[in-house]
Amino acid sequence: MRFRFHFPLLGLLALHLAACSQEAPEGPVEVTLWTSWAGFEKEALDGIVDDFNASQEEVRIRCLNVSQLERKLLLATAGGNPPDLAALSYAAIPVYAENNALVPLDRYAAEAGISKDEYIGVFWDICVHRDHLWALPITASVTALHWNKQLFRQAGLDPEQPPRTLEELEGFNDVITHYRDDGSIAVLGHLPIEPGWWQTYFCHWFGGNLWDGDAITVSSPANLKTAKWIASYPERFGADNLLRFQSGFGTFASPQNAFFTGRVAMVIQGVWMDNFIRNYASPDFEYGVAAFPSDDPVGRPSVSLAEPDSFSIPAGARHPGEAFKFLAYLNRPEVLEKLALGHRKMTSLRAVSESFLDQHPHPYIETFIKLAASPNVTRKPPIAQRNQLESDMQNTIGLLLRQKVDPAEGLATVQARQERTYRRNRIRWDRVAEARQEGWRQP
Repeated sequence: MRFRFHFPLLGLLALHLAACSQEAPEGPVEVTLWTSWAGFEKEALDGIVDDFNASQEEVRIRCLNVSQLERKLLLATAGGNPPDLAALSYAAIPVYAENNALVPLDRYAAEAGISKDEYIGVFWDICVHRDHLWALPITASVTALHWNKQLFRQAGLDPEQPPRTLEELEGFNDVITHYRDDGSIAVLGHLPIEPGWWQTYFCHWFGGNLWDGDAITVSSPANLKTAKWIASYPERFGADNLLRFQSGFGTFASPQNAFFTGRVAMVIQGVWMDNFIRNYASPDFEYGVAAFPSDDPVGRPSVSLAEPDSFSIPAGARHPGEAFKFLAYLNRPEVLEKLALGHRKMTSLRAVSESFLDQHPHPYIETFIKLAASPNVTRKPPIAQRNQLESDMQNTIGLLLRQKVDPAEGLATVQARQERTYRRNRIRWDRVAEARQEGWRQP
């Protein structure tokens, strides 16, 4: 990923930020926290901030909602006047870390007695890059199958029994799918690109990945099997028919969502989906949650993709110690549970209280917690080129669904292009690795 800075704009932004964040000469140290959360999520965080500010007199947190946070954070960091804390997307951690835009948190965590042992492993690991800790995970989610019980019932299926294998999922798909008199699709059991946020990563349900820790693996046998599965959809339902069907979907965050309106019976979604169901689906909407089935449910059960929210300290922050004091407070079990209840998500911690489970509004919160602890929970590849890799894969999947490319050919093209990018990035990293690592080890 390349970043371009507009330096006159950068200077103005830095002056503006400096003017807006002057501290009083006496009193508590003011720590500025940037987040992109809004609505009930921001309200929940504001409640935690108020509790912290009232609990002591040394540090005062000022929480700001910032649009386009990651872009503005880069500008502010380059200008030497970043916030003290930022709710940085976990996906950005490798890029920010390798560009020296974050403060390593290893020493702060060790001094506070915070370690991986307290956390669900995958959420902690996502915050580690190049053997250093760059963020702390807070609220979190994993993906799971969501199914419309009413559509199951109408198709003669047991509404309480989700598919347990991919073969069974496709069998349910055939039973649920039905057509109008003109041959167009009225209802579809499942469509891999609805909602399409994880279509690039279905390979994990086939035992594959896009990067194995050392090399790009797009064209692996497991990924080819995944591509052939996706390509089977236009073969079964018709490429043009699928495109027309999808074009009729409404906006995700609306009552016209294809899952809420009964257009698609089974989707893969995260823990937050219950919020959208409560806000946009009809009051009598019935749904269930279970692990999305893999191609080997015996040898590889409960596959899921992890996605935590995380807080980082940007490089150049004026008050990193005070910022981490709040971060340590936020990660206390009772505090993090309060935030997770407000966000209607799960925490990133291994243990949760019975009261958290009893109070949680999500009827399937324990299903998500169990999936997060599964040995088959996985993550997106922590590489700087991940955005380009995802874009390439999404384009190829689009070609597969339009029957414009052969699965093996499409993956081979992405493999070659991404290998070249990966080699260039490794060469660049190797040039600065020793100096960067040495700097990160400094107290």
